[in-house]
Amino acid sequence: MTIKAQRLAIRGCVQGVGYRDAAVQAAFELGIRGWVRNRRDGSVEALAQGEPGAVDAFASWCRRGPPLARVAEVTLADAAVDASLRAFESRPTD
Repeated sequence: MTIKAQRLAIRGCVQGVGYRDAAVQAAFELGIRGWVRNRRDGSVEALAQGEPGAVDAFASWCRRGPPLARVAEVTLADAAVDASLRAFESRPTD
C-alpha cells in the first residue's frame, strides 16, 4: 500500500473555534495518522499521513474546517513518512 505524508499550514480564523478537535475527528473518520497543533502566529499546522485519497480528503476538509472557522489559506507540502505515528493527535502549541 502506498503511504502519503503531507504537512499543512492553515491560516485564517482557525484558533479558538474548535479546529484542532474537529481535525482529530476528521482524521479518525478518514483513517489517517499524524497530528495537529496551534502555532504562535495564529495559524494551525498539521501532518497527515495515510492512503493518498484519505490524505487528499483531509486536505479538502482543512480548507473548510469546523463550522466556526474561517479558513483563508491552506498551504500543502510533501513530508517524509513517519513510521512511528500510530494515531492522529492534538499537540501543544509550537
